[in-house]
Amino acid sequence: MGHSRSAKTKTHKRIVQIASKRFREEGLAGVGIADLMKEAGLTVGGFYKHFKSRDHLVAEAVGSALGVWKRQVDAAAPGGPLVTYHSLVDEYLSEAHRKHPGTGCPVGALAGDIARSDKRTRALVTRQIRENLESLATLVREAIGNDKGDARAQAILGYCALVGALSVARAVSDDRLSREILKTVAQLLKSPLRKDTSATAHRLHKLPH
Repeated sequence: MGHSRSAKTKTHKRIVQIASKRFREEGLAGVGIADLMKEAGLTVGGFYKHFKSRDHLVAEAVGSALGVWKRQVDAAAPGGPLVTYHSLVDEYLSEAHRKHPGTGCPVGALAGDIARSDKRTRALVTRQIRENLESLATLVREAIGNDKGDARAQAILGYCALVGALSVARAVSDDRLSREILKTVAQLLKSPLRKDTSATAHRLHKLPH
């Protein structure tokens, strides 16, 4: 009984992992259940042993992809590099992130799809975006010493610019233009925060869970 439950849990996680990557690469409507189950080495009939509906799988798959910053935090060694507003901008608007949506931010890859998804999925994403905004506002406030309202506004502007720039950079077919979009937006986002941020870095464990 215990072995059977453990095997089912592992299978469930494998399906979610595969779906999470494929959805970010091809969109929520771009991947069929049959294809996902085949990739997991299972039959379509086994799907409902793990999920009540496709929407439930979507919610789990998107949810598992959230918190990219938190996973970066956990992967960093104690006492390792500090996370700053600048470093977050640079990493998010990197060519590596642009080229690999399957392992990147689900909001940057699926914002339009998420807006049309079910309430459960949107609630998960909403909670994560709130946490991201709070973390960005903290970084901004500590970096330039402005008040809470200004930092919040800068965080909202920054987050929307990050997601939008990444989406546009992926949409264009001209690689040179794509790189220019990433570089330009990154420079503009960081330009108001040119002060020395060595004393204002936000320790990794303070980023969103």
